[in-house]
Amino acid sequence: MKKDIKYITIDGRGEHETFRDCITKAIQDLKPNEGIHIIKDFEPFPMYKMMEYKGFERYVEKVSDEEFHVYFSPKTELEKIKMGEHLEFDEKKIEKIMMIKRSYLNGEISLEEAKIKMQASFDQVTAQEFAICEQYLQKYGISDDVLAERMEEIIEIFDGVLVTTKLNLPSGHPIRTYLDEVDAIRRILGEMREMSKKKFIKNQWAQYYDQLGEINIHFARKQNQLFTALEKKGFDKPSKVMWTLDNNIRDMIKKAKEYLETDQDNAFLEIQDEVIEMVEDMMVKEEEILFPTTMDLLTDEDFIEMRKGDDEIGYCLIDSPLPYGKKENKDTDTSSNNELLKDLANVLQKHGMLTKASNDEVLDVSQGKLTLEQINLLFKHLQVDLSFVDENEIVKFYSDTKHRVFPRSAGVIGREVQNCHPRESVHTVEEIIRAFRAGEHDEAEFWLEMGGKFIYIIYNAVRDEDGNFKGVLEMMQDVTKIRSLTGSQRLLSWGDKEEEPKSKVTEHTGIENEYGITKETIIGDLVKEYPFIKEFLFNLSPKFSKLQNPIVFKTMSSIATVEMISEKGGFEVQDLIDRIVKEIQSRK
Repeated sequence: MKKDIKYITIDGRGEHETFRDCITKAIQDLKPNEGIHIIKDFEPFPMYKMMEYKGFERYVEKVSDEEFHVYFSPKTELEKIKMGEHLEFDEKKIEKIMMIKRSYLNGEISLEEAKIKMQASFDQVTAQEFAICEQYLQKYGISDDVLAERMEEIIEIFDGVLVTTKLNLPSGHPIRTYLDEVDAIRRILGEMREMSKKKFIKNQWAQYYDQLGEINIHFARKQNQLFTALEKKGFDKPSKVMWTLDNNIRDMIKKAKEYLETDQDNAFLEIQDEVIEMVEDMMVKEEEILFPTTMDLLTDEDFIEMRKGDDEIGYCLIDSPLPYGKKENKDTDTSSNNELLKDLANVLQKHGMLTKASNDEVLDVSQGKLTLEQINLLFKHLQVDLSFVDENEIVKFYSDTKHRVFPRSAGVIGREVQNCHPRESVHTVEEIIRAFRAGEHDEAEFWLEMGGKFIYIIYNAVRDEDGNFKGVLEMMQDVTKIRSLTGSQRLLSWGDKEEEPKSKVTEHTGIENEYGITKETIIGDLVKEYPFIKEFLFNLSPKFSKLQNPIVFKTMSSIATVEMISEKGGFEVQDLIDRIVKEIQSRK
């Protein structure tokens, strides 16, 4: 990180015979609390060793392939980072580890030399010490890009000395849940290894990849829940570096599925080793570094709070775990409602608009009068997902709707918005905020096709009556159905359920269907009225196994009709209706 000191700028772009002399003179003339700012048309690696020898540390900014800015500042003692407030460690040991890592990353020693030095210097390095060093590296000119690209090399430096703690945690503990998912993912990978030695059978591979696809839930919960908690303790490297690794895995799995679906059998089989290796490598990093460090940084209260939001995202290849910590008397929805009501009440009280928090107290909103309960219900029933980031770039709110396009959990509240996005897209987020803050623009829109749906996203600058920037409102909506509409609809047509006669006879079997189920019936509506139908469908056909993914089911159930589900399962639509009717009748 660039230090807040005065820098003497030297522009060394192009050919300058006196450039080195300029640097030497600048060093001699430096005053206390001053540094040197070098601009070059290439990264000036030859200078690094010289400047380090003279007692300087550096921070590098890459503006483009032809423009680099390097800020050299006098070395200081190892600064205490926020993460260090929650851990006890040997500062001299950390400094020595840092010296070896920096020497290697700066090209001063080879990988083999770095390993020899590490093994000669230490009998062991703990996961926590490894993590602390990662957090310090950026202060010494090592960017997140470098960390992500060279993580494998960095870990190899610690070969033979890195030790980790075997975690023995009770069921329901959030970290135990992650470890259970790792075990489940490993079982799938083991079966894939065996399958790769046998005759190629497309359907079996498709089933494995349907299961492996649930790793996205593991990632989503980790990125929204675990990373959020760690950032509050000053440990933001997982969200800035590991998120990239997770995305690489997601892209590789997607690529493999495309090969499979387009019958490129040889290409599919050729990348199986790479898929398995990438997933296994990610899990090893979790087990050996991420999870043990998490156990040292977070308190039991942190884990109890984390557990409350885990169910909202779901689980990968395992059943919902047991509760953890204090028992809640109210269900999740009620708890979430109360939290939002409490937050709203606190804001109103702060501004003198409310003296007593009450669900039924009527408030003067900009156009009308509403209670806190009504405000909360309006947000929950909007057919568009809302998220709000304030002027300090902190996530303050999201609408807790049942149809969210992307998963969210309460842990995201209070998080820096940059940490809610993968590193590759942070620059876009920052550019939107910059342009809104500067008053250059008030709106930015995006759209994408995803899983057969068309998603529309729009960002609006939020300003007060005087035009002051107060934050960013993100609105997201699945507009697949809207895009398909044509002509006019002037007569009453129920959006939640097709209006059908209360009794009719099915064409093929004559089974009485008094429930109004047709090929146009939305699965989500059916399950809402007859919850047992969800499990019935899961067990009806192996082709419905993908629906057991909570995120997939939550998304699909709001748009999928009986006709669409019948095609997925290989049933005639009327046959599926008959089966559903029989199941309902058997439960009466």
